[in-house]
Amino acid sequence: MSGILDLLNSDLGKQIIGGVSNEVGEDQNKTASVLSMAMPLLMGAMKRNASSPEGAEGLNKALEKKHDGSILDNLGSLFGGGVNQEVKDDGDGILGHVLGNSRQNVETAISKKSGVDTSSIGNILKVAAPLLMGMLGKQKRQQNVQSSSGIGDLLGGLLGGGNSAAQAPQQQSFIESILDGDNDGSVLDDIAGMFFGGNDKKDDNNNNSGGSGLGGLLGGLFGGK
Repeated sequence: MSGILDLLNSDLGKQIIGGVSNEVGEDQNKTASVLSMAMPLLMGAMKRNASSPEGAEGLNKALEKKHDGSILDNLGSLFGGGVNQEVKDDGDGILGHVLGNSRQNVETAISKKSGVDTSSIGNILKVAAPLLMGMLGKQKRQQNVQSSSGIGDLLGGLLGGGNSAAQAPQQQSFIESILDGDNDGSVLDDIAGMFFGGNDKKDDNNNNSGGSGLGGLLGGLFGGK
């Protein structure tokens, strides 16, 4: 199964990156960098939320109705005249639900590593969140996931992509450690190790075991096909 970053590197993904870049007025390469960091984190947060029957059912219903993938059918129209406020408000709500109190942590960390200011990060994520939900809805239809019981596997497959099954639990554990941050700033060093393969904090919280796996997943984003 292709991972979320394979989708970002597809023609559809490149169209999304270009559209989001124009919408927020940021450099396209920086926008791609932000999205490559944010998408796995958002999916990891969704996977955690979907670990309960109630959370899985709620996400399944959202993917069957509002976020069925149709937003991806006419991206030219979505971005052509500027993304409308309803889509941005929807994205804001998705981020609040998925990230909760970790939202500022995530935005600050991505800002630090991408060089994009936090205000722009927030704007990028507000547009990206409904698109990510659309990707999930589209994959749900293509893979014929009929019930909430299959949502966790759908998210896990997209998060892990072509990585080994042994790496996936490490990646999810690492993502959860970021989402559970207590705003002490240490998440920034962990983010660096996660996305760029460094081990800035070799002994802290034993979290670096998942860094190289997801870092490797991210590594192929700009390696053209």
